[in-house]
Amino acid sequence: MRTLKLTLQYDGTNYIGWQRQADGISIQGLIEDALAPIEGQPVTVHGAGRTDAGVHALGQVASVRLAADLDTATLGRALNATLPDDVRVAGVEEVAEGFHARFDATGKIYEYRIVNAPFVSPFLVRHVWHVPRPLDVAAMRAAARVLLGRHDFAAFQAAGSIVHTTERTIAAIEWDEHRDPERPLIMRVTGDGFLRHMVRTIAGTLVEAGSGRLDAAGLRAMLDSRSRSEAGPTAPARGLFLAAVLYNTK
Repeated sequence: MRTLKLTLQYDGTNYIGWQRQADGISIQGLIEDALAPIEGQPVTVHGAGRTDAGVHALGQVASVRLAADLDTATLGRALNATLPDDVRVAGVEEVAEGFHARFDATGKIYEYRIVNAPFVSPFLVRHVWHVPRPLDVAAMRAAARVLLGRHDFAAFQAAGSIVHTTERTIAAIEWDEHRDPERPLIMRVTGDGFLRHMVRTIAGTLVEAGSGRLDAAGLRAMLDSRSRSEAGPTAPARGLFLAAVLYNTK
């Protein structure tokens, strides 16, 4: 047996998210179903992040244990020949036996994409949040600085979530700013972990700041409240991308 690390890209529009469920098509299910005939039996694939329905990935990572002796390049080609066109295996590598895509991850980078223009291109509409009203990106940057560092992000998680702790550390929130309707405004968030809907709630809240309805002090009060009802709206899933998963290199 050997352990393999898969790097995956997918358009999440047509899927129920990463995790296999009783109903609907999941990314995990597609990968496991594609691997089963290669392995000759069912396999379990572990993903680094459980992206929700409609969320995309540029650099999702998964790990799997296989006995099949296909070399990594051939395995990648075999999977891509089976998977739908909107799910791709970007890389396969053999890693240490104990590697686990989720438990060994030290952080993640997410991108949230917004088109801030009067219209959104039909070629982008499935992958961005269209906000036609003008946004003050400088105000969004100023408000975002409140979120840097380690905080209790209970106000920014999906209502009803049950986790061991709601404390997380955000190392950076960066912006790629464009006014061309063909080039979205991109918020890039790096952290040691994220609660369910946390990045989407950050995006929705910062759009409130960019619209003049919230300032840095107000965002601080939201954070301190630890109440989901105090934070801004949850931005649509279609604008969110899991950009990269971070691991310690030895």
